[in-house]
Amino acid sequence: MSPGVTLCGDDVVSVECEDTRSAQVLADHLRESGDWLECVAGIASCVAQFDLAVMSAEEAKQRMSSALGDTPVAHDAETKLIEVPVCYGGVHGPDLDDVCEFLGVSREVFIGWHTGSEYRVDMLGFTPGFAFIGGFDQARDVPRRSQPRVRLESGSIGIAGGRTGIYTLPSPGGWQIVGRTPMALFDAGAEQAFRLRAGMRVRFVAIEATEFDERREE
Repeated sequence: MSPGVTLCGDDVVSVECEDTRSAQVLADHLRESGDWLECVAGIASCVAQFDLAVMSAEEAKQRMSSALGDTPVAHDAETKLIEVPVCYGGVHGPDLDDVCEFLGVSREVFIGWHTGSEYRVDMLGFTPGFAFIGGFDQARDVPRRSQPRVRLESGSIGIAGGRTGIYTLPSPGGWQIVGRTPMALFDAGAEQAFRLRAGMRVRFVAIEATEFDERREE
């Protein structure tokens, strides 16, 4: 049995994964098997909840170990790319100037960095639908705010520690807010309530402040 498989509580089993993408692929594979009540991928781990009336804890660990051996390898071409429009700075990105000063670059350079790469949604968490997006290495040393805000609007784009975070719902938050997207990220009536999901590829596209209201999705 894999030494990385452990029991977490009475009905949850966890396994360490090589990286974020491996965790996402394993979680998808476990969901498709129908053996688990819920599967969640983390940054470098995957947890699955099982029904104690159906399988014992030991059997759950064995099934997880077996799944590790037959999980398919996913390629980037199999994952969806979504473009996220972002209005940087101003009322939509109140921390942009402070971040640029911290990094010693202009707004234009920072925006070029942020829009110049393709990223991946590593996981959802913190609040429902909040997207943790890795790979923004130019801002790896940017800290979170010392004083979190009581409320941030949905669509707020924050950075901290080399990651981008997207606030799907209005909530408190302590990330440095550099912009906001007019894209609707939550639809309670949809089969998939949150537009962003773990594993998606993301590219940010800069828009002007005058475009924000024109492109606002409800």
